[in-house]
Amino acid sequence: MTDSVYRIQGATGEWEVVIGLEVHAQVTSNSKLFSGAATAFGAEPNAQVSLVDAAMPGMLPVPNRECIRQAVRTGLAIDAQINKWSRFDRKNYFYADLPQGYQISQLYHPLVGEGAIDIALDDKDPENTKRIGIERIHVEQDAGKLMHDQHPTMSYVDLNRSGVALMEIVSRPDMRSPAEAGAYLAKLRTILRYVGSCDGNMDQGSMRADVNVSVRRPGEPFGTRTETKNVNSVRFVMATVEHEANRQVDVLESGGKVVQETRLFDPDSGTTRSMRSKEDAHDYRYFPDPDLLPLELTDDFIEECRASLPELPDAKRHRYENALGLAAYAAGVLTAEVETARWFEALLAETAKAAGKREAEVAKQASNWLISEFFGALNKLGKTLDTSPVGHEAAAELLALVADGTISGSIAKQVLEKMLAGEGGAAEIVEREGLKQTSDTGAIEAAVAKVLADNADKVEQYKGGKEALFGFFVGQTMKAMQGKANPQVVNELLKKALG
Repeated sequence: MTDSVYRIQGATGEWEVVIGLEVHAQVTSNSKLFSGAATAFGAEPNAQVSLVDAAMPGMLPVPNRECIRQAVRTGLAIDAQINKWSRFDRKNYFYADLPQGYQISQLYHPLVGEGAIDIALDDKDPENTKRIGIERIHVEQDAGKLMHDQHPTMSYVDLNRSGVALMEIVSRPDMRSPAEAGAYLAKLRTILRYVGSCDGNMDQGSMRADVNVSVRRPGEPFGTRTETKNVNSVRFVMATVEHEANRQVDVLESGGKVVQETRLFDPDSGTTRSMRSKEDAHDYRYFPDPDLLPLELTDDFIEECRASLPELPDAKRHRYENALGLAAYAAGVLTAEVETARWFEALLAETAKAAGKREAEVAKQASNWLISEFFGALNKLGKTLDTSPVGHEAAAELLALVADGTISGSIAKQVLEKMLAGEGGAAEIVEREGLKQTSDTGAIEAAVAKVLADNADKVEQYKGGKEALFGFFVGQTMKAMQGKANPQVVNELLKKALG
């Protein structure tokens, strides 16, 4: 659960944390922002570098329409202002992985203006939300990468990332706890993956966050902030906030001053360390890029981007609750990742078709089974939906056998284990193993009679008012029938026998 009133108790009183995130998200495109070089992850060093990326003399940048389109679609997904007129600027600094000596970015006139994201303050209550403002999304080119660990006295430069399109998504300083910062980053990642504008693979560096943290006495003006660069997981962002806030409180309470600086997070120790003093915008000597005309968007282009958007996670969650009757928690779990939602919808369609029912009639069964049984089974095997040996069609076949009464839920668990082990399809396993559910009242009545006779003391307790024992009788009867008895018939016959 996210704590919206997070305070640090120092020796001299309480402190409040103020957090803003600048998220760099690599745009999903086959080529770079200003060149035709490829963007595939994992290529050999310097194998995807054009003359533009290497800053050869006379090379001019040409904007990639798809990169601009993806940034506009992202802005529309967070209900942000799309600026029909925007401009690229040069951000001047000198570093070995920046061949041009400047980065093409957008400072004064970004492509996307103000928007917002709603984050859940309680995982079990998705309606308990807080709105986090987004100041802007601007498009810029990435720098290359320096590698320091391949030679004792030299560093190597890989320019494969040089010129790759990034969206820098800048939040307002609206977050007040590590958990809120984590919830914001996770929600933003979910939206980007739904839209398809960024793959969100933080372990590959295609999404990373600069974490701005300051502390203040509750109600006072903002304090001096630090920026921790390139944090590459939700967990590490939360750890960065936790450590940096406590560090700043310690500095202030010992009589020192927080210095505006850039810091790095060490995941091994969970601490931050100083990297360099923090530059201001004027230090980069921004000016309009003379090689690029301003971007001018038409209404038709913006509407085309809007029409291309999929159903977004919040809308999908509400539909699951209202149209399919799912609980808020289940709907939240199923929509948290776009792949999970797609898998569930495919499973739902196949199950309804196989069972001859409407999707709404089998939705609860399908969602409960997917969350409780299937995810658990995959987790034990160290697999995910992407690597599951059982696809949604095979899973739907299993669920249909439960829905039409061929097998019970407990038998379905056994069948799933065999399916995941590669022992065949659901119907094949049920037939081969003789696992079909029985509704033979004679056989079930005999089992019920034996269970009640063997547990006469509990029968007396039940009749004396201890009604919770009914579940015990059901369990014993199902055990006697090796899980093959129809649970509904068992319940009916037990009620009659105990009546």
